[in-house]
Amino acid sequence: MRIAISNDHAATDLKKILAAHIAEKFSAEVTDIGSQGEAVDYPKYAQSAAKAILAGEHDLAILLCGTGAGMCIAANKVSGIRAVVCSEPYTARLSREHNNAQILCIGARVVGTELAKAIVDAFLTAKFEGGRHQTRVDMME
Repeated sequence: MRIAISNDHAATDLKKILAAHIAEKFSAEVTDIGSQGEAVDYPKYAQSAAKAILAGEHDLAILLCGTGAGMCIAANKVSGIRAVVCSEPYTARLSREHNNAQILCIGARVVGTELAKAIVDAFLTAKFEGGRHQTRVDMME
């Protein structure tokens, strides 16, 4: 599994923690394409990750900012991307199972570290169910 992880300046610490967690728990290839702490314009980082997914460079992405909302909005502007902002694991799991979301956005100022890990775990272990859900995903496209 190839995971892109990106962030703005509000989420540098959480990004480092989650990147290590993902690499260790899932033996995934994690590519950091985010800010290293400097102030940045998050839409560029979100859209860069989204385009990398569409290009086949990454399977999924985790985007982090203060609330998760800005990254989510920016990523969803890229045609073909389904990004979701989650503050708990249930929505993260269902966004993969029912909506085939490729990008998970989390707010570093909204959730704590352990909850963020649980959200990421739910997202990365869930699989798209297809069937009636595929029909709905097709309708979004």
